[in-house]
Amino acid sequence: MKLLEGKNAIITGASRGIGKGIATVFAEHGANVAFTYSSSEEAARALEKELESLGVKAKGYKSNAASFEEAQALIDQVNNDFESIDILVNNAGITKDNLLMRMTEEDFDKVIEVNLKSIFNMTKAVQRTMLKQKKGSIINMSSVVGVKGNAGQANYAASKAGMIGFSKSMALELGSRNIRTNVIAPGFIETEMTAKLDKKTVEGWRDAIPLKRGGSPEDIANACVFLGSDLSSYVTGQVLNVDGGMLT
Repeated sequence: MKLLEGKNAIITGASRGIGKGIATVFAEHGANVAFTYSSSEEAARALEKELESLGVKAKGYKSNAASFEEAQALIDQVNNDFESIDILVNNAGITKDNLLMRMTEEDFDKVIEVNLKSIFNMTKAVQRTMLKQKKGSIINMSSVVGVKGNAGQANYAASKAGMIGFSKSMALELGSRNIRTNVIAPGFIETEMTAKLDKKTVEGWRDAIPLKRGGSPEDIANACVFLGSDLSSYVTGQVLNVDGGMLT
């Protein structure tokens, strides 16, 4: 059963990792996918072909969600190309980890701008479309770090916690127009980035998780399918921890 049949989704930061996993699973469930990427043109074109082979419309856009103007232009372009936007997944994000005593102002500002300001930019840009349609689902990708904090990640934790407060506020503002806003807080997800880490460190993380494994991009994507589909039509303002029990 294709849970997103005929829906149009836009996913930021989707050329690799979790974003790519979401784009692929959305396409498998029948959604047309618009996605953004920051630099890798080659990976974006390859993903377009991959998604189109699943029988949906797919298009990649080089766009920086941290720019207010670029976010507005992107939504206009996607509306033009896809005619409607049913689901927005704000997934783009960066880390610049360091203890506070060593963290520069630039490293703090950059993480807030890319991770948190982008949510404001994209939600503000897409709300006009969703208000007109009188429906929509916005899914914001936070982190367990935004829920519980983490040493050496004050900037990242602040950005991801801010996302939760923003999302709950949007759920209250936009709910009467049938626009839902929810948050996913992934735990330790194994991607090509974590594959480069020291094996012993990764084993230590796995052992600390009740399910004794890291999550996959598909685990996050499946949660996004639920929140993007009509199965969750009465769910808004929620934070769904997809973390193998890490925060239990």
